[in-house]
Amino acid sequence: MTQRIAFVTGAMGGLGTAICQAFAKDGHKVVAAYHPQFDNKDEWLKEMEAAGFKDFVCVAGDVADIESCKAMVAEAEAKAGPVDILVNNAGITRDKMFAKMEKDQWDAVISTNLTSLFNVTKQVSAKMAERGFGRIINISSVNGVKGQAGQANYSAAKAGVIGFTKALAQELATKGVTVNAVAPGYVATKMVMAIREDVLKSIVDTIPMKRLAKPEEMGALCSYLASDLAGYMTGATLNINGGLYLQ
Repeated sequence: MTQRIAFVTGAMGGLGTAICQAFAKDGHKVVAAYHPQFDNKDEWLKEMEAAGFKDFVCVAGDVADIESCKAMVAEAEAKAGPVDILVNNAGITRDKMFAKMEKDQWDAVISTNLTSLFNVTKQVSAKMAERGFGRIINISSVNGVKGQAGQANYSAAKAGVIGFTKALAQELATKGVTVNAVAPGYVATKMVMAIREDVLKSIVDTIPMKRLAKPEEMGALCSYLASDLAGYMTGATLNINGGLYLQ
């Protein structure tokens, strides 16, 4: 397999970690992007090394700020090389019923979860097209597909991710660059597993498979989308939610 350079935003969260590990197992060089205010980078790197992943390149930047993204990608290219695979994974929540949602809660989620796709993808997509190969994977959500009370900001942003994916896929289809979206349901990350037991049970009860997704299942899907064998799939939204929502 040809070694590619994979750039993953939000790399040090539960889902991002699984994606980074999947790419590393595929033999790719992984650039793990994280927010400058994330203060557990060294701990994360130690955990990765203990798990057998010793070669991650780390770069810091704010995906909501385009100038920060320019600097972050430039650093990644200097350290690892031109980006072949981009995973737009960084995201936040600021949940509140719409009647009580503040403007800053709306803006923060839209900026980090949707505008970030412009900010980061803008730095790499044209170069991918020039080289004739690229894989862009955008992480949406089941709640971007079906909507969710208390998440008007998040659902809007994640639905926007899907629209962005479809449009950019058409623009790059003749350039050897695919653009796809992944819409996960509930994943058994550390953050989710920290939810109070009775609340977590109520969530699992709504899922037809009666379990949460394993992070590595998400990583495996991204691994496929980044592969040469996925070269004919573009503009797709892959729902991976245990049957929670069917289209």
